[in-house]
Amino acid sequence: MSEKSAAGGGLRERKKRATRAALTEAAVRLAAEHGAEKVTVEAISAAAGVSVRTFFNYFDTRDDAFVVIDVDAGVRLRHAVLDAPAGLSPLEALREALAAELAEAEQHHELWRLHAEVLHASPHLLARGVGAHMAAEADLAEAIAERLHGAGGGDRPGSGPGGGEERRAAPGLYPRLLASVANAAVRTSMDHWSAHQEDAAFLDVFHEVFALLAAGLPAPSA
Repeated sequence: MSEKSAAGGGLRERKKRATRAALTEAAVRLAAEHGAEKVTVEAISAAAGVSVRTFFNYFDTRDDAFVVIDVDAGVRLRHAVLDAPAGLSPLEALREALAAELAEAEQHHELWRLHAEVLHASPHLLARGVGAHMAAEADLAEAIAERLHGAGGGDRPGSGPGGGEERRAAPGLYPRLLASVANAAVRTSMDHWSAHQEDAAFLDVFHEVFALLAAGLPAPSA
């Protein structure tokens, strides 16, 4: 099954994603209430309405359930960047891809807030979260580099014999910088919106941030 099929998938894949999401949400909410170190696999499984055996079909260890909320987000984002209209600049393509991923941020804001609290309350989970974030940023930089090089769908990493990993070149400075700046823009948008939810919708804040980036970050008028 290709990355895209796995990310979209049929009924079976949707059920698997729903089960994983339920386990992750249960883990985060229990950890936010009791502390991650006091939460057991049995408690997470019970809260999600599945067996312990099912839990280990999705996670190798208990801590894995706390680290990433949406494991498929990176795959969706990668394909959105690669499939964006050719006329869009890299920044515009990334903005549209991120906007699609973040469209429901307001509805899921509480869970993301709790997730951040859980990670920051546990140094080893925070370290793993940072590692996952860095890996996701590196994957995004690769997608940007691939778009810049104009690779077609058949030439994407993972599409050829043996997965095509040998064709993946380290992204250059521009893709790495754009991926890093975009992640900082998303974080800034979330932080600002969290403190000013009554003033604007999240996506309005997000688009304002990217408009400032596209304009070259001009100094605001007095």
